[in-house]
Amino acid sequence: MVVVNLSKLFLVPGLCLCLTSFGLAVQSTSSTKDAFELLELEIPELQKLMESGKRTSKALTQLYLDRIEAIDRNGHQLKSVIEVNPDALAIAMQLDQERKSKGPRGPLHGIPVLIKDNIDTADNMSTTAGSLALIGPAPDKDAFLVQKLREAGAVILGKTNLSEWANIRSTNSTSGWSGRGGQTRNPYVLDRNPCGSSSGSGTAVSANLCSVAIGTETNGSIVCPSSACGIVGIKPTVGLISRAGIIPISSSQDTAGPMTRTVRDAAILLAILAGNDSEDAVTVDSNKNKQSDYTQFLDANGLKGARIGVARNFFKPVGKLDKIMDDSLQAMRDAGADLIDFESLKNIDDVGVAQTILLEYELKASMADYFVHRGKRSPMKTLADLIEFNTAHRDTEMKYFAQEFFEAAQKRGPLTDFAYLEAQAKCLRLARTEGIDAAMEEHKLDAIISPTLGPACPIDLVNGDHWIGGSTDLSAISGYPSITVPGATLQGLPMGLTFIGKRWSEPLLIKLAYSFEQKTKVRKPPEFIPTLGW
Repeated sequence: MVVVNLSKLFLVPGLCLCLTSFGLAVQSTSSTKDAFELLELEIPELQKLMESGKRTSKALTQLYLDRIEAIDRNGHQLKSVIEVNPDALAIAMQLDQERKSKGPRGPLHGIPVLIKDNIDTADNMSTTAGSLALIGPAPDKDAFLVQKLREAGAVILGKTNLSEWANIRSTNSTSGWSGRGGQTRNPYVLDRNPCGSSSGSGTAVSANLCSVAIGTETNGSIVCPSSACGIVGIKPTVGLISRAGIIPISSSQDTAGPMTRTVRDAAILLAILAGNDSEDAVTVDSNKNKQSDYTQFLDANGLKGARIGVARNFFKPVGKLDKIMDDSLQAMRDAGADLIDFESLKNIDDVGVAQTILLEYELKASMADYFVHRGKRSPMKTLADLIEFNTAHRDTEMKYFAQEFFEAAQKRGPLTDFAYLEAQAKCLRLARTEGIDAAMEEHKLDAIISPTLGPACPIDLVNGDHWIGGSTDLSAISGYPSITVPGATLQGLPMGLTFIGKRWSEPLLIKLAYSFEQKTKVRKPPEFIPTLGW
């Protein structure tokens, strides 16, 4: 059996520091202030513009579309938006008329939102997971979360690029690359990796190409690009948000979540996305655990009196990172938090093989189920079809890396196999019972913190990603929530700090993350530096 290198699989699951980041000097930077009218504006500020009549939803949508054209497709060629919605302006105009006649539906009315290109939309856009194999008819219906966005009055602005197939195809891939969309760039330093698989969502939000975006995660694919691109990402409890209509990897670990520039915007978006869905059984308890308004937990003094566990074993694989994060930790102490150092999460290191087995089984089964629900017009029906397509289109789909994970998954049997059930049980035991639950109980913690990701590595289409360390396994395998917030910078590259909690603890994590954000104010807009010196 081949043991998959998980640090390559999920677009940098966790603490991933590129060694070549140290000691680098900026070669070229921009001294021109970004004059974009909507720069860094939060959802409430955009709503005030519309409420006052200074701007309409149509005007906001046009401004974002113009910026996408100027710096994403041309200019800096970020390649974070794989497709814009040809109906976006028409939808915005309808919502403007509704605002005049009936008033706004809620906080998202008229707000332009980008969604990842593995989330179904039954409209004039494609849903491809970045693969040429799925170019063709749109899915028969919207993903459940897209329905909720539309009902809330959001303008679906377009689809974001991603690591193809959410980076599950190969163990030697380059984060942010897809056959359909090309290579997404990090907006802070353009030759650096944006991480993934929600790379396009991370870059687009950070570069102010949209108000907010939706990402998806199996292991690190929301929090890692959020960290690398200097934004906020919430990986919610598995089961809070429906996965129906999202191209799957794992029924155990998959989830969607908000990617925004602030904790406030993430809280607003989370409330809209959460809820029961009869087509996703894992959401059965969502309604009784979700909050109708997560902004009620935004407390600038939320760290006062909190017991926070510092997972020191996730700081250590990359020598200087603990020192870089010292200011962040001191800020938490100054805010009244009690920080407890511990290293009792080492068992998570033993879960790698079990997780690989689980994901191979679930990928094969979940993909077949997805294609059935996508509709009769779907060009693919099974994982075997995808493998065959990639082989036949090797020059375009596999010119940089192969599909060995697809091939390994195809060899797996049904989910009733003992090997799968054994792997599933081991994953939950190590990540939950002997992992997060045990650590929080032993130290009486409100949350656990760790670095999300080190500074972004260079884009390398020859050798693939170069990451070391990892802290995302904890929340990913357990299915528990985590939030990453900008925590520090090194040579101009952002690094996030992750807050991890028990199941359904989003309100507490939002409270802590917001307090940290307000005390530190680490985020700065990217300046699109071409490169760093070597």
